Amino acid sequence: MFGLISRIDIMIRMLIVAIVLASIVPATGAAREIAQQISNLAIFVLFFLNGVRLSRSEVSRGVRNMRLILPLVLWCFGAMAAAGLGLSVLAGGILPPLIALGLLYLGVLPSTVQSATAYTSMAGGNVASSVVSAALLNILGVFISAPIFAWLSGGGYVELGFDGLMRLFLILILPFALGQIAQSKLSPWLKGHPALVGWMDRTAISIAVYVAFSGAVEQDLWGKLDMIGWGWLTALLCAFLLFAYFGAWILSGVLRLGLGNRISFTFAGAHKSLAMGAPLALVIFPPESAGLILVPLLIYHLLQLVVSAPLANRFVVMRAAR
Repeated sequence: MFGLISRIDIMIRMLIVAIVLASIVPATGAAREIAQQISNLAIFVLFFLNGVRLSRSEVSRGVRNMRLILPLVLWCFGAMAAAGLGLSVLAGGILPPLIALGLLYLGVLPSTVQSATAYTSMAGGNVASSVVSAALLNILGVFISAPIFAWLSGGGYVELGFDGLMRLFLILILPFALGQIAQSKLSPWLKGHPALVGWMDRTAISIAVYVAFSGAVEQDLWGKLDMIGWGWLTALLCAFLLFAYFGAWILSGVLRLGLGNRISFTFAGAHKSLAMGAPLALVIFPPESAGLILVPLLIYHLLQLVVSAPLANRFVVMRAAR
């Protein structure tokens, strides 16, 4: 039993614990305010560390590789956002409104750095391109994911007025900028403690998911979706997953990228970042809405991990056959 559990990715285990804990002991009232402040602090530290970790030279190299980066940006924030909007509209008559809206939110998010890079490495792809492209997508996501969502949703669910922009700046943009400034002093120390950022990632995401799901449980999440509803949501996310992987792979072929860059493009183009999505949701949505909106992202995150391992093995076979 314990051997089987130990094989499950630690992030998945922490997410399950956060969801179960929120379902049993949700943070409500004054406790939610405290949990929200703790989450904001964890998010601040996480983005500060990410600012220290991503070197300015890597960003500069990535920006120069426009043949890969520009199509990836258009795919991630254009085609994937449009697909999320289409699925959200389709789900409007099937799923609760906020969960259906979560499909659009999923579509506007950037790629995830860690898993996209890990599976690119497993598949023998261009790891350097994967690291830089996913990191640049995350930087862009801080600035444009929320505005794109507000525009496509009609602005009824998130108001990016002065207060909203200030929250984005103080919790996401400012710490990343401070990390970039402190990079020369702190980067050597951080490289000597590689596990720190990984655990900070997992901790900040888990706290954000706990706070968001506490609000969703208070809004009767488990009563809003029956088995048929969960089935429909899973089917829609599988369709989104197929569009993401096949679309990214086909587009990289149209662009005539080499196989290594095609592998990098596919994983970076199909993955969606929970490390960005969970904190951002708590910044721009009230907790009771954020939890419901995050449901599609949480399921998609699990599905992308399940699909990526055999796909990486398939790419290894393809490379060996050349």
